[in-house]
Amino acid sequence: MKNKTLIAGISALLLFVIWTFLIQTVDVQPVGQNGTNIGFASLNTAFHRATGVNMTLYTVTDWLGLVPIGVCMIFAVLGAVQLFGRRSLFRVDADILLLGLYYILVIAAYLIFEMIPINYRPIPIDGFMEASYPSSTTLLVLSVMPTLCFQSHRRLKKAAVKYAVDVFALLFSLFMVSGRTVSGVHWLTDIIGSVLLSAGLYLIYHGCVILTDSKKQTE
Repeated sequence: MKNKTLIAGISALLLFVIWTFLIQTVDVQPVGQNGTNIGFASLNTAFHRATGVNMTLYTVTDWLGLVPIGVCMIFAVLGAVQLFGRRSLFRVDADILLLGLYYILVIAAYLIFEMIPINYRPIPIDGFMEASYPSSTTLLVLSVMPTLCFQSHRRLKKAAVKYAVDVFALLFSLFMVSGRTVSGVHWLTDIIGSVLLSAGLYLIYHGCVILTDSKKQTE
């Protein structure tokens, strides 16, 4: 099971790399802001024309991006409580330490693509051209919300509460991803890239936790 999860994560990251390469090589046309090049131009422009631009939906999903940040803060507080209570970093639960590293990787991925833009948004935001690939909000939501479900199943006892967390995380993620997709502030390929990247990173984190658990059981 642990090997399959890690392999699935690595495979998703490889697909993300391939997808990123294809975006820069397939049907590239100067149809972006100020004539910037966009890959899969026919698909992206057709989808953008079909959805149009909904700035209200963009604003709502932008503010709701604080929810996964809040989830990160909850686990940061949990890790800090364990650190100060147990007085050793090595006594902090391994899955929480791995979660911290995982969140750092997600932030690093975001910063890298902000510094090296693959393409720009279809429209200016507050008068500025902004990097669009991958969708940072989609990446944040799909990277963080699965960890909320995963950790709730590991740490909560009541099945009803676990179920409620799962339903909330699923509905919230669906709304955020679909809202971001049809709001018109990203190209369709930006959303797909975020799905692949977040899936790969999360599955690797999940697989590493399973691997750590199995090592503890054999000790």
